[in-house]
Amino acid sequence: MIRFEHVTKYFGERKVLDQVNLRIETGETFVIVGFSGAGKSVTLKHIIRLLTPDSGQVYIGDESISKATGKTLEHLREQFGVLFQGGALLEWLSVGENVALPLRERTTLTDAEIEVRVKEKLRLVNLEGIMDALPSELSGGMRKRVGLARAIVMNPRIILYDEPTSGLDPVTSRTIDHLIDRMRQELKVTSVVVTHDLFSALGIGNRIAMISDGRIIELAKPADFIKSQNEIVKSFLDAQYITKRGAWERDSHATNE
Repeated sequence: MIRFEHVTKYFGERKVLDQVNLRIETGETFVIVGFSGAGKSVTLKHIIRLLTPDSGQVYIGDESISKATGKTLEHLREQFGVLFQGGALLEWLSVGENVALPLRERTTLTDAEIEVRVKEKLRLVNLEGIMDALPSELSGGMRKRVGLARAIVMNPRIILYDEPTSGLDPVTSRTIDHLIDRMRQELKVTSVVVTHDLFSALGIGNRIAMISDGRIIELAKPADFIKSQNEIVKSFLDAQYITKRGAWERDSHATNE
């Protein structure tokens, strides 16, 4: 479905992607993790051609989106829905108007047809009955869910998620995880998720790739990812309390003994 072949990208003299090769299969949830500045979001932006490689190619199916122009590029981008990190809602539009925006700009559906589609997508993200609310009236988790409803309103084949649980409490984060998995199961979409949240990655990912200094240093299923012997991966796991007991727990046990 999505394929990177020897993708390299520079920002000035800094190499942010270094000969990246990967293949994302149709229908899977593929998660990209890494420390800040490692190249995660840059990778995501290459998939939808917000960035173009300095060398190498990104393919969507058999088409190189890296080289596509005009109608071909437009057609390839129509296959995507994107959930941006902050939700990217327009504050002066209601929830319903935000979700309907792609339909009004890119289709000839009637108002009645648009309303039906918007209600359907809000139902999928468990937000029935708030079409008239303004974004300022919503919690952070609700804003993310409205953003997700807008991302799926055009019935995309691929959904890109940029830090979908960023800024959310753990309970709300797990709700977003559940919805990402629901989109995969009910809509049969391919999902690509960029996240710092390793609990999320392990819970939703079919496979997890870790990027460090622009290179993929680990690519594995969750059960194998947490067993990685790569020292950088192990430090990332340890930092989120995945593979070792924290000092606070050791101290607690010592106090109780």
